[in-house]
Amino acid sequence: MSNTDFSNVVDALDDVLDAEREALLTGNLEKIGRLLEQKEALIEELSVLEELEAKPLQDLTGKLKRNQDLLDHALQGIRSVANRLAALRRVRSTLDTYDSNGAKRSINLSQDGSVEKRA
Repeated sequence: MSNTDFSNVVDALDDVLDAEREALLTGNLEKIGRLLEQKEALIEELSVLEELEAKPLQDLTGKLKRNQDLLDHALQGIRSVANRLAALRRVRSTLDTYDSNGAKRSINLSQDGSVEKRA
């Protein structure tokens, strides 16, 4: 493989990593999925090249780590939202009360989610 091939693959991967970063920052999950295929193909191309230069690979490694951190934080945010939505669903389906001794009691609400108030 020639040095030109190496440079072309490195440049293409650099562009994909920049696009991936932008997609992560804007929350464009669909684009992230599409870019993943391109990134995997380019990394595979790099793995078969024999003439590799250290400096461009170090730059790419830094970008890969940066994007992985962004992706980890995005997943953490998605999990947080999912947990919050689950908590909101629980609030709609049960009513937690406390008696005079401070003991917690959960009351399951009916399917229609309404509570009848009696005087």
